[in-house]
Amino acid sequence: MTQIGILGGGPAGLLMAVLLAKRGHGVQVFERRDDPRLATAAAGRSINLALAARGIRALREAGVMAALQNHLVPMRGRQLHNSDGSELFAAYSQHDDESIFSVSRSLLTRELTQLAARTAGVSLYFNHACTGLAADGTPLLHDALQRTLPVPQLSRWIAADGAGSAVRHALQARGVLQSQEQYIEHDYKELDIPAGSPLVREALHIWPRGGFMLIALPNADGSFTATLFLARDGAVSFAALQTDEAVQQFFAREFADVASLIPALAAQFAAHPQSRLGSVYAAPWHLDEKLLLIGDAAHAMVPFHGQGMNCAFEDCRILDELLADGAPQPFARFSVQRKPDADAIVQMALENHAEMSDSVRSARFNLQRELALQLQRRHPHHFVPRYSMVTFRDDIGYATALNRGRVQQQLLDEMTLPADDGSLPTAAELNWAHWDAQVVARLTPL
Repeated sequence: MTQIGILGGGPAGLLMAVLLAKRGHGVQVFERRDDPRLATAAAGRSINLALAARGIRALREAGVMAALQNHLVPMRGRQLHNSDGSELFAAYSQHDDESIFSVSRSLLTRELTQLAARTAGVSLYFNHACTGLAADGTPLLHDALQRTLPVPQLSRWIAADGAGSAVRHALQARGVLQSQEQYIEHDYKELDIPAGSPLVREALHIWPRGGFMLIALPNADGSFTATLFLARDGAVSFAALQTDEAVQQFFAREFADVASLIPALAAQFAAHPQSRLGSVYAAPWHLDEKLLLIGDAAHAMVPFHGQGMNCAFEDCRILDELLADGAPQPFARFSVQRKPDADAIVQMALENHAEMSDSVRSARFNLQRELALQLQRRHPHHFVPRYSMVTFRDDIGYATALNRGRVQQQLLDEMTLPADDGSLPTAAELNWAHWDAQVVARLTPL
């Protein structure tokens, strides 16, 4: 079997290693950080992940889901915290068995590291950073002291070294691929809410405030990880929160119900890092059949659809299948097959930012959501809400979800046209025979 090197020992690289080793390949994983089994996550860097159908499918195929079950917290929907203090729960699905699951990134990485270490055929090397590529495309490896490390001669290399991928930058520098990193104007900062808070546990909490928002995801120990998404500069921005007093006043004004739940709020705010958010667009993802980018290294996205990890895990599953089918040029085929879906989810993640921070407060948005669920009940094979196609279906490509979502959104826009006085129709006032016919006419069965 093939000897394969993987650059990056994060969740995607480790899952890729396990899948390949289970097919008999020899796999060597090189990670620039310390062994996560021996280290703890840096404060403010443990951003929670939302595990959904695509990621679950890949983890099941790797045999790791059983080990993760006790660390997953189901989130059945969004708990909206409005500016006036009122709250509203909006379920993600009308099906009781459809939830997403909050999981700690550091905990997931440790579990996958342990699985990889137990898997025959996998070798793990920590403090091995890829800093670029040699002329022949072979990775250059260095330790924490920048000392050159020996590089094994392997048949293939897979780069899962994250959004700041040294491999992608090296390929771009030599003209092998075109790459763009597009940052949004918002940064993020994490804060910790300890166990014992009154927040509903099985929900993703959102405090939408238009141009900014706070979210909180539950942890298995009863605590929550809160994340503030806020502009870098401007009147309401991280730049305006440079003193303890400014931080306290901002939270008291905008998030009064949660401010008291965050111990040492100002101290946490000052100590935890402020990080940027952006999207990565690259093409092609491969250098002949020697080297391939996957996950964030190929297509990083903003976190507002909770699909970055799920998309990366789906990359691993699809690439594993392509390598196993025996057909030629699996790296090239992966790049061609996967790129439209990656572009689609990167776009939908950006669109979901506006939905989470602002649209969820709109009466028309909430009416459209109610109508979408009704249409799904009436036409389960024709109308599936875009969020459900992305999150709860692993048999529908992201590009298909994006394209069908556009048609469905047009239908919903037409159904909810405001009257001259600005009022919205009610569900009971709609001509359902007409809209039933439109659904069948415009959408092919799934």
